[in-house]
Amino acid sequence: MSNGTHQIPVAKPVLDEREVEAARRVILSGWVTQGPEVAQFEKEFAAYVDAPHACAVSNCTTALHLALMAVGVGPGDEVITVSHSFIATANAVRYCGATPVFVDIEADGFNIDPDKIVAAITLRTRAILCVHQLGMPCDLARILQVAQQYGIKVVEDAACATGSEILWDGNWERIGRPHADVACFSFHPRKVVTTGDGGMLTTRDAGYDQSFRLLRQHGMTVPDTVRHGSRSVIFESYDEVGYNYRMTDLQAAIGRVQLERLPEIIASRRRLAALYASLLSEIDGLRPPAEPSWARSNWQSYCVSLPPHADQVEVMQKLLDCGVSTRRGVMNTHLEPAYRGKAQHRIAETLDHSEYAQSSSIMLPLFVQMNSEDVRYIVAALELALVRAPELVH
Repeated sequence: MSNGTHQIPVAKPVLDEREVEAARRVILSGWVTQGPEVAQFEKEFAAYVDAPHACAVSNCTTALHLALMAVGVGPGDEVITVSHSFIATANAVRYCGATPVFVDIEADGFNIDPDKIVAAITLRTRAILCVHQLGMPCDLARILQVAQQYGIKVVEDAACATGSEILWDGNWERIGRPHADVACFSFHPRKVVTTGDGGMLTTRDAGYDQSFRLLRQHGMTVPDTVRHGSRSVIFESYDEVGYNYRMTDLQAAIGRVQLERLPEIIASRRRLAALYASLLSEIDGLRPPAEPSWARSNWQSYCVSLPPHADQVEVMQKLLDCGVSTRRGVMNTHLEPAYRGKAQHRIAETLDHSEYAQSSSIMLPLFVQMNSEDVRYIVAALELALVRAPELVH
């Protein structure tokens, strides 16, 4: 079995002449670094998620770093999070000199298990860093109940969750409103909104937002836009050590176009996910991802749990032979060489579900340019791969 023409990638950004024209406009303006386009992108993103403040940065990793610093995470502190996430989640904790404390994910999903959090809390716990994995909202309501009970700050790693929604007090609200103290987003090419790379922080706290803006530009007290627009000589000062975490106007201009088309992007992804779910339900032992009643995913990725008998690598290879690209389940940071040793992290209880999910799930292609025939082809190829059909081998 072969699609006969091309390889189906796991993901593909939605870009056309609209983004080209946006970049052209900025290039011809003469202002290409952090400036008026970034400011407008921040305003439009804040309006989209209904957040009082939004601050653009160079990527989501830098966003996480600034968010953790703002809520007071520092050397000697602990941050409760998941190992079952891209390594940047834990890395941001270590950038602060703090220790990531890993708790397990839920048995029937890929998000943090709220029931595991209390046992991980110590006198050193400063924050909870929860992840909306693959665009699926985690159970924020339960996480925030625990955090409020123990006086702990909560940062949302919403890298994958632009446009995802959660049912909150009877109303559907977008991730990033924010519901916790700070939410952090990614605009990497595999995300539903891309600026090539880039990130955004949203918060209701004006003090946090001011801190983000200061630290993203070396701690410079007078922004470039203010200095260049001043009719009198003005000098900035650097009262604390900051970082070069700025977003360019080129990126922001592209992001503004992407944000305009986001509703159609999400609608398309949700249609494809629904078709996947319908077709995959016929495969014995395979478990498609499912939305809780209180969540609406943007379906940034479509990750399925394989039947117990399936060999993950074998299935992925046979799909690749058929022209279907896949990725393994979400990584576990504690299994990587950079996190070996007790000094690098702490594990609360066990991570059985996290480890099993990494080795027994795969991400199937999902992007706007796909059509129903692509989905049917992928599902047929997967079904044959699971029964080790010889016709898949070329």
